[in-house]
Amino acid sequence: MKLQQLRYVWEIARRNLNISATAEALFTSQPGISKQVRLLEDELGLDIFTRSGKHLTGITEPGREIIEAAGRVLVETDNVRRVAAESKDNQLGSLSIATTHTQARYALPPVIKAFIARYPKVSLHMHQGTPMQISEMAAERKVDFAIATEALDLFSDLVMLPCYRWNRSIVVPAGHELAATKPLTLAAVARFPIVTYVFGFTGRSQLDEAFRYHRLEPQVVFTATDADVIKTYVKLGLGVGIIASMAFDTAIDSGLTVLDAAHLFEPSVTKIGLRKGMYLRTYMYDFIELFAPHLTRTRVEMAMTASGKEAVDEIFGEIALPLR
Repeated sequence: MKLQQLRYVWEIARRNLNISATAEALFTSQPGISKQVRLLEDELGLDIFTRSGKHLTGITEPGREIIEAAGRVLVETDNVRRVAAESKDNQLGSLSIATTHTQARYALPPVIKAFIARYPKVSLHMHQGTPMQISEMAAERKVDFAIATEALDLFSDLVMLPCYRWNRSIVVPAGHELAATKPLTLAAVARFPIVTYVFGFTGRSQLDEAFRYHRLEPQVVFTATDADVIKTYVKLGLGVGIIASMAFDTAIDSGLTVLDAAHLFEPSVTKIGLRKGMYLRTYMYDFIELFAPHLTRTRVEMAMTASGKEAVDEIFGEIALPLR
């Protein structure tokens, strides 16, 4: 039995039995993967996958247990490497983060600056994508941390650590009539075309829920993943913008008026997602605490060994998350 064979069967299962996608992800050939899977099955004396001709059609019952065990082996293999690297030099290594544009542009810059100053020999890599892509990258061990508001809860093999609360603001061109509306209500906002985030990004689901709760049907005329793009089109008069409050900068967003909309929407929570069972190096704990000071090493260790989501929620249940 080879570690490479376990990685193949685990990756095949992660990619819905698509050997072509597996070969592409692992930079190898389809025939090579198929051969190694067959050799592993022959050695074990059972089928891990069911087949129709050359195509995989499902996973056998013992195959499911083998794939789960293979996943644990791969995690522990990574952990062995991390332990060794930590022992050799706890100031040297790499850290990869997957996040959204809003986090990368507005929440992370001071954290990145402080982290690099503290750990100049750690190579830092940032990947941007949709919340679903971000969560998948963490679950598939392509990145160390996933930082997002949406989608992380969909992945059972991630531990979610709450970082901070945030809410929304309305942005309009200077002199827009909505700026003079007192009090500002959702009904008043819904009278105008709306420019906001693509569904699944930056708390968009809670925004939609607020309108549904008040039985309003907003006219969303333009969506984007990037708050800067949203603000650009608001300036062009396309509609009123709804963005994360942290994404408005008075120093650079001239020509726009910002209206506090925290009373119109429930706050959202940004989280860091980490793989269960992952060994965290010292600089990883420090990065987490720089981003969210209440996430001390002790609390993170408690969360990583907790029995489930409910147990993790209990650890942080009485902590008042900061509002950004």
